[in-house]
Amino acid sequence: MVSEGKGIDKRATRVSFSFEMSDNLLRTPLESAHIALGARMVPFGGWYMPVQYTSILDEHAAVRQQVGIFDISHMGQIVVTGAGAESWLKRMLANNVEKLDVGQGQYSLLLNERGGVIDDLIIYREADDRFFAVVNASRIEQDFFWLAQHQPEDVVLANESDLWAGLAVQGPLATAVFARLFTGVVLPPRNGIVRFMHEGQELVVCRTGYTGEDGFEFFCAASDGSAWLQAFVAAGAKPCGLGARDSLRLEMGYPLNGNDLSEDLTPLEAGLGVFVDWDKGDFIGKDVLLAQKKSGLTRKLVGLQYLEKGAPPRTHYTVESTDGQVIGELSSGLLSPSLMTGIGMAYLPIESTKLGTVVNIDVRGRKFAASVVKKPFYKPAPKQA
Repeated sequence: MVSEGKGIDKRATRVSFSFEMSDNLLRTPLESAHIALGARMVPFGGWYMPVQYTSILDEHAAVRQQVGIFDISHMGQIVVTGAGAESWLKRMLANNVEKLDVGQGQYSLLLNERGGVIDDLIIYREADDRFFAVVNASRIEQDFFWLAQHQPEDVVLANESDLWAGLAVQGPLATAVFARLFTGVVLPPRNGIVRFMHEGQELVVCRTGYTGEDGFEFFCAASDGSAWLQAFVAAGAKPCGLGARDSLRLEMGYPLNGNDLSEDLTPLEAGLGVFVDWDKGDFIGKDVLLAQKKSGLTRKLVGLQYLEKGAPPRTHYTVESTDGQVIGELSSGLLSPSLMTGIGMAYLPIESTKLGTVVNIDVRGRKFAASVVKKPFYKPAPKQA
């Protein structure tokens, strides 16, 4: 079971964010609703977003044990249509959209010519010639620009990011919350998508998430977002902020773009080779990845878990070999609320990536032993169909 924080210093579970104020922050359409619900709002990635409402521990536990709701309105939505959409996306993405039936989605990667990850995203097929992509907030402009640079005449691109508000409802009781608000509408199967009308509103529901728990992502018109947030909360979902979202995803070993993924790192180095379809034909970055696969990796993203109690590991903390040599730094790190121990991820030299390898994490001059472990760090209960 997830700890509810009894006897635990809640400061130890704080997630490190950069809170530099700016006059050019982007605003979620749900901002007023967050403030009314008591959210602590902070600048994050160019957006003004809720980092927590009660505490990260409480919100993390709610998602693991019951159900929580996150504002994901900052994420982007790009629609690809046209007769050439499927064949073009096969070349633009590492995974193979040809394998998707209508109503299905898949995790994929948008790569540059060097095989580096521009973005990781989820793309859904809504029709034979229509695809709906959900992309990372900080990469919307870069993704759209890159796609537009390679756009053929038989493909139409539309950046609909400003049109939608998004909510992620996550946890074992997510389906029950959905049923309280919608009668006669069935949630799609895992990784599925459904678009439907409800009381004159067009809604999109995707059966995915970033927590490892059962749940769905819900998209509505931006102007209706606050009302839907309040409706889901009234139906039993606990409001959750960026802090819990980060701790939940890291327990699952899910990468965060900008931390664990970048344009200078390949899917193979990130351990995401399973999302690269080698047999579909040519795609951007394939030659570089094939050469890397043939020559062998020199570095790889691994999971690290403390072997002892210690101060929370944070992003950019140094990772050292047991003989004191600096071999990397944490790309992500925190104190796991579920395991109550330090966990993190780091790109290490390939010779240091074997499971069970012991390293030291330097936490402000103090060394804490950690072991290379298999991800995920935490295994949730089996998901519903």
